[in-house]
Amino acid sequence: MEKKIIVTSKAPAAIGPYSQAVVGNGTLYVSGQIPIDPATGVMPEGLEDQVRQSLKNVLSLVEEAGGNASNVVKCGLFIRDMGAFARINDVYKTFFDADAPARFVVEASNLPKGAQIEIDAIAAL
Repeated sequence: MEKKIIVTSKAPAAIGPYSQAVVGNGTLYVSGQIPIDPATGVMPEGLEDQVRQSLKNVLSLVEEAGGNASNVVKCGLFIRDMGAFARINDVYKTFFDADAPARFVVEASNLPKGAQIEIDAIAAL
């Protein structure tokens, strides 16, 4: 199997012993992206801004690997509050067209650096 590590300064550096993203056999696996702005190192405070930043980080890695939003086939969302589901969806749907990727959403009691959301993804390249 051919394996390629994807790294970009347009998404936050990994905060643990893992890669930002990895391509294996034509499939891109994006590690969970918390909403840190890679240019400033700052996490936005509002939920909608955090969702937006996490998705920007995910798509920066997809683009670095040669894809775009239409290549994303699955996203995983880890959120602090399931009560915010509708607000999260309002932002999420602006990033994907009618052919949105498969997705799961799990409520988590705590996320890295106090984030309200973390998003991972799989993309077919």
